Order: sequence, then structure tokens, then C-alpha cells
Amino acid sequence: MLPSVQKEHHKDVIEVGHQFYIRASSALADDRTRVLLNGDTFAVFDRSGDVQPVGFGQQGIFHDETRHLSRLEMRFCGVRPLLLSSTVREDNILFAADLTNPDLDLESGSLLARGTVHIYRTKFLTETVCYDQITVNNYGETAVDIELSFEFDADFADIFEVRGQKRQRRGEKRPAKVTRNSVELSYVGLDRIHRATFIESSIPCETHDGGITVPLHIESHGEASFTINMACIHGGDGQQLHLPTFNDALQRVNQERSTGPLADLDIHTSNEQLNEWIRRSRADLAMMIAQTPHGLYPYAGVPWFSTVFGRDGIITALELLWLVPDVAKGVLTYLAATQATSHDPERDADPGKILHEMRKGEMANLREVPFGRYYGTVDGTPLFVLLAAAYYERTADIDFLKEIWPNILAALEWIDVYGDSDHDGFVEYARATDHGLVQQGWKDSNDSVFYSDGRLAQGPIALCEVQGYVYAAKNGIASVAADLGHKDLADKLRTQAADLRSKFQSQFWSDELGMFALALDGEKKQCRVRSSNAGQTLFSGIASDAQYRSIVGNLLSPAFFSGWGVRTIVTGERRYNPMSYHNGSMWPHDNALIALGALRRSDKDLALRITSGLLDLASEVMFHRLPELICGFGRRPGKGPTLYPVACSPQAWAAGSVFMVLQACLGLEIKANESRLYMHHSALPEKLQHVRIRNLRIGNGSVDLSCERYADTVSVNILRRTGNVEIVAMR
Repeated sequence: MLPSVQKEHHKDVIEVGHQFYIRASSALADDRTRVLLNGDTFAVFDRSGDVQPVGFGQQGIFHDETRHLSRLEMRFCGVRPLLLSSTVREDNILFAADLTNPDLDLESGSLLARGTVHIYRTKFLTETVCYDQITVNNYGETAVDIELSFEFDADFADIFEVRGQKRQRRGEKRPAKVTRNSVELSYVGLDRIHRATFIESSIPCETHDGGITVPLHIESHGEASFTINMACIHGGDGQQLHLPTFNDALQRVNQERSTGPLADLDIHTSNEQLNEWIRRSRADLAMMIAQTPHGLYPYAGVPWFSTVFGRDGIITALELLWLVPDVAKGVLTYLAATQATSHDPERDADPGKILHEMRKGEMANLREVPFGRYYGTVDGTPLFVLLAAAYYERTADIDFLKEIWPNILAALEWIDVYGDSDHDGFVEYARATDHGLVQQGWKDSNDSVFYSDGRLAQGPIALCEVQGYVYAAKNGIASVAADLGHKDLADKLRTQAADLRSKFQSQFWSDELGMFALALDGEKKQCRVRSSNAGQTLFSGIASDAQYRSIVGNLLSPAFFSGWGVRTIVTGERRYNPMSYHNGSMWPHDNALIALGALRRSDKDLALRITSGLLDLASEVMFHRLPELICGFGRRPGKGPTLYPVACSPQAWAAGSVFMVLQACLGLEIKANESRLYMHHSALPEKLQHVRIRNLRIGNGSVDLSCERYADTVSVNILRRTGNVEIVAMR
């Protein structure tokens, strides 16, 4: 998602035209931050729960892509308390930090020995408010008079400013409004929207325009508790705010999360590390799946991508489809509602094209960045059609497909007309202006498509995996067209898919590589590079059996497989760099899509190796949370993975990868029209003896399954079944 390097703009940021790449430095590489997210509000704190303006300042409380708090520092009698420990609760709702006092000379003249006072700090987010509860216990033998102070500021920086973009003009920061127990900081943007941050104390305090001080008298072995509430206000001020109490607001958030779309997801295995990975992924997705006016949508990742991305949302929905099809329905509804209807070169938009990125901050409103609604993605449109077909197969929801059928037809027209502007049968991309993304596949850093000698490819560029997406989309949606009574269209789509497959196998295959070339350039010359893109062609069915086997052999070689997963490009390629964003790194979602190629295959070695590698990775990383990517260094005995310093964590499609690799290993496929659950040549990794899946819904029925590993086979047992659901085990 990040462009690559062109020129330096700031010590932490590198400018690419009007876009910016975050440079990794020691300050940015520190992963000791804590993240909370609720809808369009997210927060990045240090381990003590403060917001520190350090490094390039990624910390803060953000709402609607504006930073509403850029500084928050708690002081105990004027000094920073000592951190004992901190963590985010497993369900991602509550941040908790344990702190204590250092050795202090109090104003009374007495010495407060280190560790006398314990401070327990708990924080959570609602859709617009950050609650910060402070509970103070005095374990000393005498009463103490202390004060806790909170210094704060709000720069109201747009998220693109925080990422490094400089603006020639900004809006007006208004004078603070100070009352007996609250302070309001505010800003009127150039888009004429009034944004404010309202900070209040739940008990009597002293206030000034940049802080709140709370005096406390605590008896020996006594306790005091209060909250600092911080509300993000869009389009108004805080004078009429009546915020719920900490406990009432927390109860509501707990209730919302416990009844969310993933509430019924129940998978348990014999491997506790895998169980931890599943629980963490479920909690991360529950946090990132937002309720939008168009339904559920998984936001891409925190901190920089906490918004709608078309490709990310579709792939996350595919990862979850067999378990939670409602997410796919929400994604399809949202993307249909935001589908382009006209030409807009500034936004790389053409009729029928599916959204790449949605932004709603000040700079997007003013079109200082093109990403208010930006359509610079070549694969979003075929993936939209692919997801619609997959959703129909999973649910048989013909009424919903009727609703979005005009959008599907518009997407198909984009594929044939605008996506294939030279009418050679392949879908290509080229940005319309200098402001758009240079590369518009999932590897969108601008050095990700190149020739074997390292030169960057010249467009328009046709990526190999995109042709696979188109093939699978047309084949899949042909069945929907037939069921809707459009037989001629169904026949046309199947013919187009067959023609594409034949042409693709001929023009993209490289005997020298033993796999499909990364891409074709503007002159239809191969970018003869061994890449994971070729691995993503496997699940679409566009490869012949012989080509499939050859690609799998490549992917499982040491040059490709790092031990944690398949690298984005193979070692030995001219631009290979294990520390790069796309040219040698390892991405969990990429590996999950590659593993899906083994879904219906009897040889599950590819899926098993990927699953084992990702499981080992999840066992090594903090919170068992797979990051967006890791560096592609080969696995070494006794050494953990090398983390990529500015990877998003959590990231939706990384979190969803565990469910797709399990699906691939089990060969699990649901066809709702048939009321059947197919298990194609089920297999499990050696570290996994059994998997239990409860309450898997198929139409009006549901099943509980137990899959048990015996040597080289897996038995599938039905523990419970309701409705007319048939299980078909293919061995």
C-alpha cells in the first residue's frame, strides 16, 4: 500500500510526488505501542497509555482520519510514573497499564518511597470517546496527598500530514475553552468543518488550556478512582455533551463486540498455539470489522489503513466466507454503492470500476490527495465479481445477487472495455495522472514490477494473478447468470474464460522459470521474474495440471520458501531484498491465497507447509498476531522472524489468513444450492491432531464437525447436524 522511494522530504518520510513513504528508523521500529480501534476512531498509545510526540509522531487518538489528540502525558506529582506492565485485553477492547511512583520528595517534606503507590490505568474506545480510568492505591503506612496531572494537545493533523505530507496552508486552531472540570481544543479546517476534542475529569480538578490536574488525598491502604474522558467531535463543540459513565460505556462496547458477526465462530484444535492464533485473529477482525451505512466492512489495518480498501476488504471477506458470509455481503454492498459511474482521471476512475481506497479527512475533502474516493486498482473489479460468485455459491442468496446484478454487469463491462483498453484479452493498468499509484496490483510499491535484469517494467502492465482473478470471476459469475435466466450471457462468459485460459497459458508461461512470468509489459514482453504472483494463479484454475505441479515445486523450494512462508520474489532475482516491502518479504495473506490453490487437490503439501510456517510465525510474534508482512530472511535455528519495522499490526487480511489456510488443508467447500459440504482430500499438519468446528451454518441447517488426523489420512466425523445438510468427503 505504500509507494517507493524517490526523494527525501523529512528525516522519517520520503516523498514520491505527492505521496509519502515511511522510512524505517530506530524510533519507528519500536513496536512497543498499544493499539485500540472502534469504528472510525483508533488510538496508538505508548506502553504507559500516554501519547508521546516522538519519532515521526505516529501516536495519537484519531477520528475520521484526523488526529484529535497529539499529546497526552500523565504525571505523578510532576514526574512520570514507573511502568510495571501493560497489555491489551485478548478481545482488543481494554488497554490496561500497571504503574507506580518513583522515589519522591513530597511537598509536605516526607519521602514517598518507590513502589508505595500503585496506579492502575484502563482505557477503551467508543465510536467517538476515549475513556481513561485511573485507580490509585496507597500501600503506605500513612495517608498521602498527591496529584495526577494530564498535559495534552491536539494538532488536528490530517492522517496524510501525520504520514509526512506538508501542506502550504492549514485551517485555524481556535483558543481553548476552559471550564471547572473540562478543556475543549478546537480547529476549523479549510474544508470549513469544525473539529474539536473535549477533555473532562469525572471529579473536581484544576484546569488550564493545556492540562488537567487532579489532587487526591488517599488514606493508608486506601483507594481513589476517577476518569479522564476525551471526546472527538466532528462538526460541533462539546458544550452540550453528556457522556455515559466509564462502566456504562464499557458495558455497551462489550455487548456490541460479544454479539458481532464473529460471535458464533467456534474452532478449537489440539494445538494450543493454533488456538491462540485463532483467538487473536478473531479478536482483531471483530475490532476491525466496522458497521457502515452499507453493512459490515473490514477496515484494512492500523494505523495508516483504518478505512475502506476495496482489495483488502474483498480478500478478507474471501478468507472468512466459509465461516461468516455476512462480511462478504457487507463488502459487496459497500463496493456496489461506491462503484465508479464516470471517468475521472484524477482518481483513476472509469465506469464500473471498483473502489481502491476511501478517505474522509480534511485533505481528502479538499482533494489535496486523490484518495477521497480513489479507484487506482486493477484487481478490485475482477475480485468484486469473483467474491459475488463465491458468495452466491456459499449462500444461494439469489435475491441479493439480483440487487447487485447491475453492478456486476458494470464491472464485467469495465473488465472487457476499460480494463482491456488494447483489446488483447488481458486486463492491464496504467495510471491516468502523475498523482495516481504507479503500480496498481496488490504489490503497489513502484519498484515491484520489473524485468529479470532489474529494470522497471514499462506499462500498461498485465499482472499474471489478475488474469487468474478474471478467469475465476467469469467462470463463477456465469453460474449466477444462468440461474438468473441469462443463458446467453452465461455461455458468453464461459467462452471468454476458456479463451483467456488458453491465451494466458501460452503468453505468460516461461519454461525458463518453470512458472508464469510476473507480468507482461506494454509491448507484451514477459517480466521474467519468479514471484508469488504466480502462486496466486493456482486457486483460480487458470493453470494446467502440469503447470500447477511445476509452480508448486518452485514455491516449496528453499529459494522461495523462507521457513515462515513463501517470499514475494525468489532469492537470486536482481531486485531481491528480504527487507523490502514487496521484493523479497513474506505476506501472510499472500500465502493464504497461494494455499487455497490446494483446496480441491489430493496433494496438500503446499497448504500444509504454508500452514505450518504461519503457525510457527504466530507462535513467535507478540500477542500471536500476524503482522501485515515480515522480512524474507531464511529461517534460522533458534532465531525468531525478522519483523518489518513499519508493518501494520493488526491487519485485516493477515488476521483472516488462518481461516483460509485451514479451509485449504481441510478442502472445505460449501455449495448452498446443493445443501452440501464438500471435504476435498482433508489433511492436517503434523503438529495438529484434530480440529473441531462448531455451528457451521449452511442454508437453514448447521453442523458440528470433528476432523481427526491418522497417519496420512484425516477422518471427518459429524458431531451434530440440523436441517438437510449433506457431507461429502472426497478421499
